[in-house]
Amino acid sequence: MATSPADCDLAVLGAGPAGLAAAVAAAAGGARVALVDAGARVGGQFWRHREGDDGAVHHDWPTLVRLRSGLSRVDVRTRHSVWHVERTEAGFTVHTDRGALTCRALVIATGAYDRQLPFPGWTLPGVYTAGGAQALLKGQGVRAGNRVVVGGTGPFLLPVAAGLADAGAEVAGVFEAGSPAGFARSPLAVLANAGKLAEGAGYLKTLLRQRVPYRTRTAVVAAHGTDGVEGVTVASLDRQWRIVPGSAREIACDTVAVGYGFTPQLELPLQLGCETTLGADGGLVAVADDRQRATVPGVYLAGEVCGVGGSALSVVEGELAGLHAALTTVGAEPSRDTVARLLRQRKSLRAFADAMHAAHPVRPGWQTWLDADTQVCRCEEVSAGTIRDAVKDLGATDARTVKLLARPGMGLCQGRVCGYATACLVAAEHGREPAAADLSGVAARPIAQPVKLGDLARG
Repeated sequence: MATSPADCDLAVLGAGPAGLAAAVAAAAGGARVALVDAGARVGGQFWRHREGDDGAVHHDWPTLVRLRSGLSRVDVRTRHSVWHVERTEAGFTVHTDRGALTCRALVIATGAYDRQLPFPGWTLPGVYTAGGAQALLKGQGVRAGNRVVVGGTGPFLLPVAAGLADAGAEVAGVFEAGSPAGFARSPLAVLANAGKLAEGAGYLKTLLRQRVPYRTRTAVVAAHGTDGVEGVTVASLDRQWRIVPGSAREIACDTVAVGYGFTPQLELPLQLGCETTLGADGGLVAVADDRQRATVPGVYLAGEVCGVGGSALSVVEGELAGLHAALTTVGAEPSRDTVARLLRQRKSLRAFADAMHAAHPVRPGWQTWLDADTQVCRCEEVSAGTIRDAVKDLGATDARTVKLLARPGMGLCQGRVCGYATACLVAAEHGREPAAADLSGVAARPIAQPVKLGDLARG
């Protein structure tokens, strides 16, 4: 095979569980691999840690240790933020804030960020995303507050609350808008992943030991305070997440950590024209085949960009992507037995992820918690009433048009925080659920990450 003029055979974008697994697998197959990540250390959000961290507060730390040990043949480029990727005749050019990198193939493993739903008072200081509160604890050893309320939906609330409690915070309650009982509808997927049940039971044991209340079909529907959070209103919900009359009550706290699942980070796949679709959780995901190939030749996808499913699934998908990328770039034929094993694991883990999403859906009733003045776009201070008026009075038919008319998603975050909620509100005004086109309209960005003008000038 002729020597490629590219800087490397394969660029892996993202050094979380999926990216690490992809880089190690491809390098073991003989590919020249560059692993690119904006963080100071590999591990991504899941294994975010401080220098010298022994993994005491991290789940599945041995897997990170194993993957890091396989990076000796990988060109690891941390503190490199990727803002654009483009196709070239020879492959791809990856533009970072520290210069450009050329490669013959790509693995995109950029992970996900917290999916947020607005509610009255959510812009007060002291309101965090659940992932933000956990990142502070893992990355800096700092607890977000002293008396914390944790709310939202999904299993992720449990490790957040348990971690805060173990760190000395008083967790005033965990309020799950859905019900874990929904897992009973998928017994085979659950039984095949008994380790995840044990993990959840461990977190619940911590909450019981710390006497932390755990309430299902209950949500944080408002936050109160003057210069910061002083308390929240929680209320019972019906099956569509509408507030049950007479159930609201106030809880004093100085911090709120709220999360409603995750949104895959799809800027780079969308820049390249990769096909997307609605995932099991109603969010937008990128389409990958059994070899983790995107619909664009030379592009592989792994981890949460293919649908949120947890670290174990991300590692499996990453290894599959790395093995097949090495086959494409340097002709390294993967073991059939290895591939078959990974496919079986992926099928089982994806089935569990689908069961998780089915048990913890985001119901449309959350929109009834909002009053007309509730801010949806924090950057541009656009309210729910303004978004609805853009549909009713100005004739907007989709979230992108509302963005142009009323400016939600035009600020610093470029719709990462408000895009999902805006798409849901606009779709609801038209009497439908948000479709893939609605979500892709607020997810596509020509610049994937904030970048200085000087970096743009350097290319």
